[in-house]
Amino acid sequence: MSIEAERTAQPATGARARRTPPSPPAVPVAGRTPARIPIERVPQPREDKMSETWRLARPSRIGKSLDLSQARTGGGWFVAGVSADVGRTESVTRTIAGREVVFWRDEDGGLVAGPGSCPHLGALMDRCPVIDGTMYCRWHGLALTREGDRTWSPYRTFDDGVLIWVGLPTAGEPPTDRPSLPVRPPAKGSVAAVISEPAVCEPQDVIANRLDPWHGAWFHPYAFSHLVVDDAASTPECLVVDVTFRINKTWGVPVRAEFACPDPRTIVMTITDGEGAGSVVETHATPLGVDAEGRPLTMITEATIAYSERKGFKIANLAAPLLIPMIKRTAHQLWVDDRDYAERRYELRRRGEFPG
Repeated sequence: MSIEAERTAQPATGARARRTPPSPPAVPVAGRTPARIPIERVPQPREDKMSETWRLARPSRIGKSLDLSQARTGGGWFVAGVSADVGRTESVTRTIAGREVVFWRDEDGGLVAGPGSCPHLGALMDRCPVIDGTMYCRWHGLALTREGDRTWSPYRTFDDGVLIWVGLPTAGEPPTDRPSLPVRPPAKGSVAAVISEPAVCEPQDVIANRLDPWHGAWFHPYAFSHLVVDDAASTPECLVVDVTFRINKTWGVPVRAEFACPDPRTIVMTITDGEGAGSVVETHATPLGVDAEGRPLTMITEATIAYSERKGFKIANLAAPLLIPMIKRTAHQLWVDDRDYAERRYELRRRGEFPG
């Protein structure tokens, strides 16, 4: 998730040097013993007390990290939705990278995917009945299984328990057996919430948004504050930040987190210290195709997998049906802003006006 950038120790000159510097942010100390109560009094600063971050968010700096992420191979894997989207009794279709793809479950519950057009007369095989792992086309009853036949060949699939993936032939990406999955907390004891938001941009614009944590100081003050990028610990491949998650304007939860890209269409924030250490927020950008005006469409799928070793989190885990909608609501609010960022970035690139 994009987070608020508060740089308090940067050098200043001229009129900038004469300003009263903001108070140092409350940030966690790596390796410290977690406090019994992780909430701290960290007042939200007003805009006139916040540090300017535009000098730190250099287009070249963000661009270098983006170039490295785009040079990774994704193995042709694309996130296609949530595991629960595909049941055992009916097929589901998605448009991914300009292709119609149909999904269903075999007799063992394994994920099956392949071309979404029926090889007989081209019917879109959406909402087709599935019986004992065999899908029957709704037009004429053509039966298809995961083995396929000479007219229909299945795609690679992977179900990681939270998201479903499909492997498609992709230029420049030699196929791999499975996607490059980030390290997640234990499934038992964690809470997973997923949102999906369409955007008019390319996947790289979504990734670039997450590779710019500095924008949050002015864009997401309701959710984050006191974010400092630890330059000594960071590399172009991994940004290390200290940040306070806002509860309200007075109280917050400081943590340390890392941002890294395991593939060209994914960026992961992992909490490494403080409350919820081990929790992850995975942002996946799946190209869909183009709209009526020829503009690229991308589906943003964000999986928040929350975890804590605190005994109290077990209560939250039991209350997952109530907690998950809250997580989704927060993620959606952030992406209302960040989708604007990604779409604006694409539009400037399309016009040849993007700085840097």
